[in-house]
Amino acid sequence: MRKTTLAVIAAALALAGCGPLGKVEQGRVIAYDRQARQVTLILEAPAGTPPSPSPGVLPAVTIEAPTDPSEMGPAPVAGGLMLVDAKNRRIVVYDRATQSFRTIQYTPLEERHNVPKSPGPPVVDRPKKAITIYAAKDRSVITFAASDDLLAMPTDTWRAGDVVRYYYRDPAQALRLMNVTRTDLSKAAG
Repeated sequence: MRKTTLAVIAAALALAGCGPLGKVEQGRVIAYDRQARQVTLILEAPAGTPPSPSPGVLPAVTIEAPTDPSEMGPAPVAGGLMLVDAKNRRIVVYDRATQSFRTIQYTPLEERHNVPKSPGPPVVDRPKKAITIYAAKDRSVITFAASDDLLAMPTDTWRAGDVVRYYYRDPAQALRLMNVTRTDLSKAAG
């Protein structure tokens, strides 16, 4: 269902004689350069791809945002937090230095559940050797013990980037880009 909306739009455009049918992709933003209009993201893995849940598909993909600003939703926020598996005490981040995923088994120092929205940006507390993140899917705030190498990573490593969906004909150029994370579809439908 994720790709359905843009696929329907693409099909309608093709039937209206607007040229060849395009494609739709979706992924999590790991970098966004507003000046260059470039969005770098990790595409979602097809359903059922092991391991499940999957952090996405490497390598990262860089696309150019639509040239027409009205074809783009809210500007995406980038981050490296790809997956939080609280049940198995596992976090997957995108490591910019190695351009790969890094799986971290963590020891929780504190967990708060049923937190309706993020309390703010991630907190890297070097004196206490702890990192606090928000896991939106689980609606949890997790503080875990962190080694020096984890504490040295950029703070945005611990924030989940926005999920975006884009329609394209040329894989390097988005014709439409929707920020799934920051778009309230219930308001658009009403």
